[in-house]
Amino acid sequence: MTPETNAVADAPADYSAFDGQPLIEVRVGDIDYTLLGTAHVSKASVDAVRHLIGSREFDLVTVELDEHRHHSLLKPDDWRNVDLFKIVKDGKAGMLAANLALGAYQRRLAEQFGVEPGAELKAACLSAAEHGTPVELIDRDVGVTLKRAYAAVGFFDRMSIVGGLVASAISSDEITEADIEKLKEGDILTNTFDEFARQSKPLHHALIVERDRYMAARLREVSQPGQKVLAVVGAGHLAGLARALEGKDAGDTESLDTLRALPPPSLWPKLIGYLVIAILVGGFIWAFSKGADVGRDLVSYYVFATGGFAALGALVAGGHPLSLLAAFLSAPLTVLHPALASGMFSAGAEVWIRKPRVSDFEALRDDLKQWRGWWKNRVARTLLMFFLTNAFTGIGVYLTGIELFRRLS
Repeated sequence: MTPETNAVADAPADYSAFDGQPLIEVRVGDIDYTLLGTAHVSKASVDAVRHLIGSREFDLVTVELDEHRHHSLLKPDDWRNVDLFKIVKDGKAGMLAANLALGAYQRRLAEQFGVEPGAELKAACLSAAEHGTPVELIDRDVGVTLKRAYAAVGFFDRMSIVGGLVASAISSDEITEADIEKLKEGDILTNTFDEFARQSKPLHHALIVERDRYMAARLREVSQPGQKVLAVVGAGHLAGLARALEGKDAGDTESLDTLRALPPPSLWPKLIGYLVIAILVGGFIWAFSKGADVGRDLVSYYVFATGGFAALGALVAGGHPLSLLAAFLSAPLTVLHPALASGMFSAGAEVWIRKPRVSDFEALRDDLKQWRGWWKNRVARTLLMFFLTNAFTGIGVYLTGIELFRRLS
């Protein structure tokens, strides 16, 4: 099949326009693809989507969404159904926190500019339903994208990713016109890490290039011969998506399964964990070899250092006294078990004692607009409990190591 196009994918200035929004039409075999580029915080984009679907006949409408983002757009109040205890127990607190941080950033945009980020994607889904046109979601799961981006870069870039999420969650600064211009060129996820993505080729690849290829592969998967297909995507994805559909992307050889795959877990955290356990156990054995009093003294130091700092972390997070107790009692044991974390126990206790109310879930989007909201809201505070308990436990382990080597010297 020889693709045809009426626009040059490498030159955004040559795009045709529909109600002021960039548009490319690509023909692959007997399938006609209409690619509409939108700004995710633009009322004009919402109007363009509605007008295009209402004025032309399409056999299929596709949107730059995954299942989770689609669900949150159409059912934004479903947070109240989240089983927070299960999320903490299953080790998914980090991913939930990342999604909440992105959501807080979106909320600030919505309030400042009067339009919910992704409103044009929601409009595409609803307008297609009104016209009886099927809808397909073509973007990759945001969790997979974040994990692949995180695994693709080194330590300092990983800290930049975490920093970008934290900054987007707690910043109270107004969004500038320059930020809006970036959003017109990309999307919420890309814009959050924009500066890092520009400087890091692996990060840019995971956040942008892979998603362009993924969406092209999804379009090929869901399209049928002879169909007219509309794809509503962020304007920053138009060029890459068109190139992939046209067969001009030399690197577009990865299958959907490959692009969906989670990166293999890094061995370093496990190796470091086992090394810490080996050093502590070896230190305890050495201490007891010097005498029962020496051994008991070192073990006591370890218990109070790890447990005390874990409880301090839970206190900083605003935890209930029983959550602090859970942190104190669990920390010395969880350090010696690579599959457990003290934050699991303090956060679990917090959920059990201060079970989030319906009002907490309803207020979540508003509370997270400011950094204080992470302590005010029971849902967010539970996540803080998880992270701060673990972080402060690490301080206790570090101090125990210093004390051990001081006694060895």
